[in-house]
Amino acid sequence: MTNKKGLKDAYSLKTPQDSIDLYRAWASTYDIDFAKKNGYQSPILIAKYFEKYSFIEDTPILDVGAGTGLIGECMKLSSEQEIDAIDISPEMLETAKSKQCYSKIIEADLTSKLAIEHNHYGAIVSAGTFTYGHIGPNALDELVRITKPNGLFIITIHSKLFKKDKFDKKFLEMENIISTPIYHEEKVYVSNEDETHGQDTVLIAKFRKK
Repeated sequence: MTNKKGLKDAYSLKTPQDSIDLYRAWASTYDIDFAKKNGYQSPILIAKYFEKYSFIEDTPILDVGAGTGLIGECMKLSSEQEIDAIDISPEMLETAKSKQCYSKIIEADLTSKLAIEHNHYGAIVSAGTFTYGHIGPNALDELVRITKPNGLFIITIHSKLFKKDKFDKKFLEMENIISTPIYHEEKVYVSNEDETHGQDTVLIAKFRKK
């Protein structure tokens, strides 16, 4: 009997250790039995909006909750730009590393203080991290800290959690340190028939650190 992982498992996570355990089991099949099977669009959309809003100076880039490196595969970067991957799962990061998209691989708990200096990154990108069972709005404080002034953010936030988890209030609290976010609502999947989550959408938030 197989024990395939899916959205129900991901959305039911409670702790960082839960994430480590789930993605340890899921890493080797994630790209095929989740991303490809469901037509997972968020990494493609992040790359699209990064290309729309970014400047050549928005580097280095940090892929937050990089997982198996789906964003890295989709990004079309110039020779002057580089992208690092950060995630809590060493197994997922191993897959990301094998794709040779990233300059650096960082294993870290995104709910804790990061061992990264102030004002280091020129851009933050993230798909599927600000969602059920994963990372809440308070993680944005640390991400802003490690981003350069005028650094670009392109991140997905699950639409149903934007107000429920108080991302809207967090952005208001941060209005003195970030620009007013621009939001694009997009479907997460093109071929997910799950009755509960198949029609899920995300808000792709674009803003810059002041």
